[in-house]
Amino acid sequence: MRTTVDLLQIGDKATITNVDLDKIPLKLLEMGCLPNNDLEIIQIAPFGDPIYLNVNNGSHLAIRIETAREIEVELHEKQ
Repeated sequence: MRTTVDLLQIGDKATITNVDLDKIPLKLLEMGCLPNNDLEIIQIAPFGDPIYLNVNNGSHLAIRIETAREIEVELHEKQ
């Protein structure tokens, strides 16, 4: 099953597996939204948009739900 950032919940940690380079803004790529990088969902706005995340334990980003749908991830197992 394809899992994308928009399907994650607060506190979920995942590794980026694929991004659609044609649909992701260059700025997000420069800030670490690249395959094999880890991310954690920090907060989700009340209506689900935007999503606030931490990429590679350093870059804090707020992204729109449309963008989150284009970032495929592999969810880490909860401990």
